[in-house]
Amino acid sequence: MRALLLVFLALILSPATAAEDRPNVVLILSDDQGWTDYGFMGHEVVRTPHLDQLAKESLLFEKGYVVSPLCRPSLASIVTGLPPHRHGVVGNDVSPAKRAERDREDRPVREAFHSHPSLIRFLTERGYLAFQSGKWWEGSWKDGGFTHGMTHGDASKGGRHGDAGLAIGRKGMAQIDAFLDTAAEEEKPFFLWYAPFLPHTPHNPPARFLEPYEDKGLSKATARYFAMCEWFDATCGELLASLDRRGIRENTLIFCVCDNGWLAAADSKIPLPKGWWPGFAPKSKGSPYELGVRTPIFFSWKGKIEPSRPETFASSLDLFPTIVSLCGLDPPEGLPGIDLTREKRERVAGAAYSIHNMTPGKPFETLQYSWLREGDWKFLLRHEGSDTTRYRTVQEWDRVPVQLFHLPSDPDEETNLADEESERVERFRSLLLQTFPQP
Repeated sequence: MRALLLVFLALILSPATAAEDRPNVVLILSDDQGWTDYGFMGHEVVRTPHLDQLAKESLLFEKGYVVSPLCRPSLASIVTGLPPHRHGVVGNDVSPAKRAERDREDRPVREAFHSHPSLIRFLTERGYLAFQSGKWWEGSWKDGGFTHGMTHGDASKGGRHGDAGLAIGRKGMAQIDAFLDTAAEEEKPFFLWYAPFLPHTPHNPPARFLEPYEDKGLSKATARYFAMCEWFDATCGELLASLDRRGIRENTLIFCVCDNGWLAAADSKIPLPKGWWPGFAPKSKGSPYELGVRTPIFFSWKGKIEPSRPETFASSLDLFPTIVSLCGLDPPEGLPGIDLTREKRERVAGAAYSIHNMTPGKPFETLQYSWLREGDWKFLLRHEGSDTTRYRTVQEWDRVPVQLFHLPSDPDEETNLADEESERVERFRSLLLQTFPQP
């Protein structure tokens, strides 16, 4: 353990004192992508050459996890470094049955979210410029504390989950290039939030990405999804090329994560439950299984971070403290995450809530699952919180109250060993309750 800590400590640059001496920071955030669906994770069909090269140059945690299998709460936890029950964003909407009043109903959720520490504000308060592009749920870019951005967040104009910002990547990278020019002119370090609506639906890839997958015996849905993954990778290549052209890559810290997993319904590893309608498979998006919450997490900083692939875990809660520490700053007190360059994470945990059915101020009212992984074991508790929407089908088919899986021998989480491992179950239950309080 001591040797590992010394190796990690050696990776860190001495703390900088002036903002202009600190690294630029770039977040690359994939949207709805399975944790295996990258070349560097061993996928035999999906092609991601730009991310493969970046991963090769990175501190890569293959056992990375997000604390929520859904975009809005997942992003909120990346920004705040807090689990959903603490920042209050546990689903995507308060109630889709009242869409005309959505903004008013959602306002208490956003206000609670903005009352917490923010990676964005933490950096801008210390001299950084910050640009928002792509997926963003919490109002406008200004509401989020960015100095520049794309999302207007105006509900009267259809503002929701990114609105104008969702053009990034799919319709070019011009806005990012303009921001990089602004940062250069002002001679300030920058934080770039690159969260394109990729490979998220609609799966409408350009022909140049789709054609190579059409003759591989894949379902039409899967071929389109794989092509979207490659399209996302191509936009990441454009972004990295922009940094290289400006000669700023070596002073830029890049970190990558996905908001939640995905598997096409056509490729479901279990029979589709009766009444199933989403385009994604059970046990993927919206669920606490590996296909819902696992994601590679990696950090690249040329010449400063030694490339490696630790066998240890990483959580999306660790991004805030790790990034801040790499910038030579002290993270806010009270964050539950760790600095992954200095500490070893022994376990990860998270929760899943109703998808479009938040109750402001009462996060546990819609709790569906809590989960924990330690070593080779994955532990799930079923809670069956309130869900008044048609999205309840994503979780209601699964009624087993307690599940325990040995992942090396059961990667698809099919054989429940809870009855045979009662002592382990009780230990995990106790650990989970300490991390994710429950009703």
